[in-house]
Amino acid sequence: MSNPYELSDDTPVYVISVAAELSNMHPQTLRAYDRLGLVSPGRSQGRGRRYSMRDILALREIQRLSQEEGVNLSGIKLILDQLRELEQARRLITELHAEVAQLRVELESTRAVAARLAELRRGGTDTRSGLVPVRSARVAAWEPMTGQPSETGQPRGDK
Repeated sequence: MSNPYELSDDTPVYVISVAAELSNMHPQTLRAYDRLGLVSPGRSQGRGRRYSMRDILALREIQRLSQEEGVNLSGIKLILDQLRELEQARRLITELHAEVAQLRVELESTRAVAARLAELRRGGTDTRSGLVPVRSARVAAWEPMTGQPSETGQPRGDK
């Protein structure tokens, strides 16, 4: 969210009386569903329940399953748990598809490098000079000098 005033469907903002009204249930029913683990509202600093829009939609689905489909509360809990697992699996599949796409790009890049190497070998060119441009350079190794200064006032290296 770029705007701090925008709320997502997961933002717990509704107190229990408002959530009960929006879901057409009694507040005590919402408390019972919370105790049973059918919904898990957020909590305010004072430990009061705060329901999100996603919680409200879940409450409506619980009511529909109970009243229209005749499913008992333990059956509803199983259904909701399976729906959560399904959603989690779908997110994982989406992530894996993105990872596979990235790996395919990397594989194509590797294949292109392998094809270039094969081409250079077939051409009989010197592979060392044909693969990576090399230029001569001087290398200087620096080691810190430690120990007591010598008679000249310069520190001596410990070797």
